Amino acid sequence: MLAVTMILAGVGLAVALALQAFKENLLFFYSPTQVLAGEPPQGRKIRLGGLVATGSVRREPGELEVLFDVTDNSNTLTVHYSGVLPDLFREGQGVIAHGVLRPDGSFEADEVLAKHDENYMPPEVAEMLAEQGHPVDGARAN
Repeated sequence: MLAVTMILAGVGLAVALALQAFKENLLFFYSPTQVLAGEPPQGRKIRLGGLVATGSVRREPGELEVLFDVTDNSNTLTVHYSGVLPDLFREGQGVIAHGVLRPDGSFEADEVLAKHDENYMPPEVAEMLAEQGHPVDGARAN
């Protein structure tokens, strides 16, 4: 009986540790409106999604640092990213940026994902835009 109890306690501990590790590495998706409303937890890595605002991409020639605005057509949030942007990144297209909120209220991205073909928009972005009453012409979420 003692051996069975020890095995069950060990399995329970392993499950609890696995769930805790999963919870710490889980990235939640937020729109600019949700971020500005203070929904994301402070100091945690999140995914920010929306459309790259037209005319918002700013970069110094020869530098990898790029700033652009992500919008959900209600609110806009500035994203700072240092690195090479995906080939399909452009204004007016859906993106998801992984990173953290900066103390100044902007977003520091360590990864930027862009749509992969002309009809694709990240499912979270398409759903968020549809919830806010903004139709997504020709996009299908996969």
